[in-house]
Amino acid sequence: MKKKYTIKGIDCPSCALLIEAELEEENIKAKVNYASSVLEIESQTDKDAEKDTEGRMIKTVQKLGYTVET
Repeated sequence: MKKKYTIKGIDCPSCALLIEAELEEENIKAKVNYASSVLEIESQTDKDAEKDTEGRMIKTVQKLGYTVET
């Protein structure tokens, strides 16, 4: 199942690529659409794993200086 989040602060296509690369390092499969500022990740079927993935994703994106709307 895929989950979508709005990312605030994306200014250019390079921002989207940076977020995707950083999330990949965290073993989070993600796709960022620069035009719509939407981040899509593969959601885990296990609720605990899903919360862990979401938490790591939010921390990683915030570390880069962007805001995640859940």
